[in-house]
Amino acid sequence: MAKSLMIQGTMSNAGKSLLTAGLCRIFHQDGYRVAPFKSQNMALNSFITREGLEMGRAQVMQAEAACCEPSVRMNPILLKPTNDVGSQVIVNGEVRGNMSARDYFRYKKQLIPDILAAYDSLARENDIIVIEGAGSPAEINLKADDIVNMGMAKMAKAPVLLVGDIDRGGVFAQLLGTILLLEEDEKRLVRGMIINKFRGDKTILDPGIVMLEERSGGIPVVGVAPYMHIDVEDEDSLSERLENRTMQGQIDIAVLRLPRIANFTDFNRLESVEDVTVRYVQRVSELRNPDLILLPGTKNTMKDLLWLRQSGLEAAVLKAARAGTPVFGICGGYQMLGETLADPEGVEEGGTLRGLGLLPMDTVFAGEKTRTRVEGRVAAPGGPLAGLSGCPVEGYEIHMGVSTWRETGQALNTLTDGVTGISKEDGGWSGNVYGTYVHGFFDTPEIVRALLGSLASRKGMKVEELGMMDYEAYKQQQYDILADELRKHLDMEKIYEIVNAGTEGFL
Repeated sequence: MAKSLMIQGTMSNAGKSLLTAGLCRIFHQDGYRVAPFKSQNMALNSFITREGLEMGRAQVMQAEAACCEPSVRMNPILLKPTNDVGSQVIVNGEVRGNMSARDYFRYKKQLIPDILAAYDSLARENDIIVIEGAGSPAEINLKADDIVNMGMAKMAKAPVLLVGDIDRGGVFAQLLGTILLLEEDEKRLVRGMIINKFRGDKTILDPGIVMLEERSGGIPVVGVAPYMHIDVEDEDSLSERLENRTMQGQIDIAVLRLPRIANFTDFNRLESVEDVTVRYVQRVSELRNPDLILLPGTKNTMKDLLWLRQSGLEAAVLKAARAGTPVFGICGGYQMLGETLADPEGVEEGGTLRGLGLLPMDTVFAGEKTRTRVEGRVAAPGGPLAGLSGCPVEGYEIHMGVSTWRETGQALNTLTDGVTGISKEDGGWSGNVYGTYVHGFFDTPEIVRALLGSLASRKGMKVEELGMMDYEAYKQQQYDILADELRKHLDMEKIYEIVNAGTEGFL
């Protein structure tokens, strides 16, 4: 069975996901079979495995760092918020149902067998499991039924490294306060502390580190990690990339930042091109005159469509489309572009809603979720993005609706379903408006080159002028940089000592 190490934080966004990825990379580089694990993740960025099962993208990113195939076992419980007080509950990749926060709180301990089965299965196949916690282990109102922080550490018999975020201030209070709020048996599991996101001269911290170690009862600080500008996939609403509203490149792409935006990682490859700006806009004044407007996925298409209407962005998008600006929707954004959205079973909001009317199609929501990987080719669209014709498509579908076109012969893609093996048409186009259900559509280099080539030619430019790169090689380089930086600033000898000792004598 694998040894384990758990990364917990003093708060959300302390850097747990990135540190977990970096440690996965280090252990892999050192010759170990390693896998990430997070018992429960709340996220709208999700991924479909080869088996057609749904998991959080943070664990996919960590699996990529560990150079292993993403498995739903790495994230047995995924919560996808549907509103401010409820979520869709996904267990081992399949929808278990929608629950309010209160109902889920009462229910979640029933999921412990699912968590343990997933963890034990991974542990039998690997040498080290790096476990990520969620939020803070010191949420005293949640500790009794915890399954993701100290509760998970006890189930996995995992020593814990506690991470504090110095960039947000008060890091000594974060770390010491967290430890003081733990039960005695929980404190014994904390075998080290990490001060994360530091900028400056570390010697300034040394007196505080000595005091922190003394007052924590001798728990060592095993590293002071710098603030790192590493370009890997982000967690949902905490992503800094969503704050980008400034045009800097020759090609300007505007993504509508919907309140319940999902899978904005669909646009990471576009962002990696040197002379392309991808901006996330929430107001009409921010839209300006982009070269392309993207409507992303969303966890609640109807509610976000109403927001689009009420914010004035719907009118702005329609005006831009009439002026010839290419508009492209993915998944929920694709559904919005149609004539009508109907929800007879109350999957989202119930009732019927008028769409943007830019594509001649109608969407009906149903209770069964489509979850599958797909591959195929772009058909033969016309309009300003006709250059996409024939490009290979590979990605995945996650959606609750079925869209029916009022006209024939305008499908965007011809695909093969990875679960059933059946060929099918997907998406469509009309004039300068396009849409698809395929997440990851913009991940294939051929599509990125064709898309940006089409946009560049409209401005009298060539795609070669934009600074294209080998994105897969770039991502691997980022993981290596992350590992190199952590090796410089963490005491890896001490961390290996903690991993090898486990929790013997502490549990």
